Amino acid sequence: MPIYEFVCQDCEHEFETLLKSRDEVSGVRCPQCQSPRVKRLMSATAAIITDGGGSAKPTVETHKCESGTCSHLNLPGYSR
Repeated sequence: MPIYEFVCQDCEHEFETLLKSRDEVSGVRCPQCQSPRVKRLMSATAAIITDGGGSAKPTVETHKCESGTCSHLNLPGYSR
């Protein structure tokens, strides 16, 4: 069951919600103002399950590059 991030287009409240299926996305309402006008956000975080059974979060490095701004996702337990 994924956790989705949304922003309300009426009151600009950002929130997360756990959905059992993608079909439930159309029924999401803002918990602050109850508006159905919500927009799904792209999430930059994810939980990674490690061999030890725990979870670790990846980190994002942002720096300037020739094309503008570049980001690198560092995954725990993975080396380049």
